[in-house]
Amino acid sequence: MQLSVVLLLSAVLAGAVVPFQGGANAALGRALGHPLWATLASLAISLLCVIPALIALRVPLPNLSALAGQPKWIWFGGVAGVIYVTAAILLVPRLGAAGFMMAVIAGQVIASVAIDHFGAVGLPVRPVEPARLVGVALVSLGVVLVQWPALARLSGG
Repeated sequence: MQLSVVLLLSAVLAGAVVPFQGGANAALGRALGHPLWATLASLAISLLCVIPALIALRVPLPNLSALAGQPKWIWFGGVAGVIYVTAAILLVPRLGAAGFMMAVIAGQVIASVAIDHFGAVGLPVRPVEPARLVGVALVSLGVVLVQWPALARLSGG
């Protein structure tokens, strides 16, 4: 039980840094003159942070031959990273940190329920249940509520 609390709090901490990433990368994009330069810089900094960790932990070199028979979708993680970082750079200044993160979380929950239902990306099938649909609806409602002041301004209310 205690380990699961530590793991959950670790996940919360990891999630807590994400809004800071969006704001920092947006400022970096403004400074560099284009969001894609900020995406490249952010990913390069990520690489520079991973290399010392690999060395310190003495992680063995990867077995590249193991990639031969793998499905092509395993490479999508890198593409998803570029999409996410670039979207954050472009949208955090417009939606705010909370608005962007709520929308991201809604997208993650919706996609995750679909992935579970169909057993996509090598995960076991977990059929959609009414409770999960209620959860998706509540998260989606949260997106609307967080953005409500901005939506009201757009409609003149």
